[in-house]
Amino acid sequence: MKFATKAIHAGIEPDPTTGAIMTPIYQTSTYVQESPGKHKGYEYARTQNPTRTVLQNNLAALENGKHGICYASGLGATDAILKLFRPGDEIIASNDLYGGTYRIMVRVFQEFGLKFKFVGLDNPANLEAAITSATKMVWIETPTNPLLRLVDIAAIAAITKQHGLQLVVDNTFASPYLQNPLDLGADIVVHSVTKYLGGHSDTVMGAIVLNDDEIAQRLAFIQNACGAVPGPQDCFLVLRGIKTLHIRMQRHCENAQKVAEYLQQHTKVSQVYYPGLESHPGHELAKQQMRGFGGMLSFTLHGDSMPEAVRVMESFEVFSLGESLGGVESLCTHPASMTHASIPKEEREKNGLKDTLIRLSVGIEDVSDLIQDLEQAIG
Repeated sequence: MKFATKAIHAGIEPDPTTGAIMTPIYQTSTYVQESPGKHKGYEYARTQNPTRTVLQNNLAALENGKHGICYASGLGATDAILKLFRPGDEIIASNDLYGGTYRIMVRVFQEFGLKFKFVGLDNPANLEAAITSATKMVWIETPTNPLLRLVDIAAIAAITKQHGLQLVVDNTFASPYLQNPLDLGADIVVHSVTKYLGGHSDTVMGAIVLNDDEIAQRLAFIQNACGAVPGPQDCFLVLRGIKTLHIRMQRHCENAQKVAEYLQQHTKVSQVYYPGLESHPGHELAKQQMRGFGGMLSFTLHGDSMPEAVRVMESFEVFSLGESLGGVESLCTHPASMTHASIPKEEREKNGLKDTLIRLSVGIEDVSDLIQDLEQAIG
C-alpha cells in the first residue's frame, strides 16, 4: 500500500455499529463489563480508547512499524522513553535539538541520575568517540531543530547496533511522509504529533513507533501507569489531519524551497539553513534518506543585529510570530528566546545557534504572498 493510501486507510475501518466512515470519538471514561474481567477489550479509558487505538495503528503503518503508542504531548512521549533507563545510564544526544528535549533531559532526568552527553552527531565519528560502558541510548533529530543539520541515520544505526545501544530518532521535522527512520535502522521513532501529523495547530500530542515487542510493552505500561494519554477528541483531530498529510507535505516542501532560494539571494540575508539548497552541507545526505526537504528553514541577517532581527519578526503580516511548527499557516519563531530558551546561552552559541537566528515554518499559503511578506519585512 502506497503512503497516500495508508494515510487515509491504514488501521481505519468503518464503524461496525453504524458504518460511519470516520472513526467515532469515543468520549467515555469507562466501559460496561459483562462480568468482572469479561469485556470487549476495553476497561478504562486511560488504559485503552477505541479512537486512540485506531490512531496508534495508523501511525505505526505510516512509519512502517509494528507498534504505535500515543501520549498527551511530544514531551510526554520523550518522558516515557527516558523512563526505560536507570540511574547511571548514559544517553548521547545531538547537540542541536529541541530545547524542550534538552530541558527534560538536563533539568528533570539528570536529577534522577541519568547522564547525558550532547555531541555533534552530524559527524558519525563523534559518536564512536563519545560511547562509554555506561552508554545505553543515542537520541538524534534529523533535520535538527533549529539549524537543519542532517544526521546519517543508517551510519549512526550501524554504530549503535555494533555497541548494543538503542537508537531513537525524533522524526518531527520530516514527518513519516519524508522519512522513515525504522527502515534505516533506528529502534524507536518519536513524534511531536502536534506538528505536521496533526497539521492544523489545534491539538497537542506525542507518539512513539517501534517494532520491538518487549520495549513496546514497557512503553504501553508507562503510558497507562503514568497516565500521559491523549483524549479521544484530540485523537480524532489527528486522524482527520493525517488524511491530508501527503498533500500538505508536498506543498510545504515546494513553498519552503522557493522561500529558501529567495532568502539565499537576498542582499540582507547572511545565511540560510535549508537542506534543499545545494549549498547546504547535508544536501546530498538529505537526497539519500529523505523524499523531500521539508517545510522548515532558518536564516540570519547580515550584521547579526538582534534589534534588526526582532524588527523583521514584528513586521511580518502573513507569517505569524509564535511557538510550534507544522501547521497549514506559516509561522516565524525566535529560537533563542522561545523554543530553545531553556538551553544556556553559552551552549546555544557553542553549537552555532545565534541569538539573531529566525526560524520559519513555511505553510501552504500561496508562495508569492509569503515571499512578498518576507520582502516587505526584511526591506
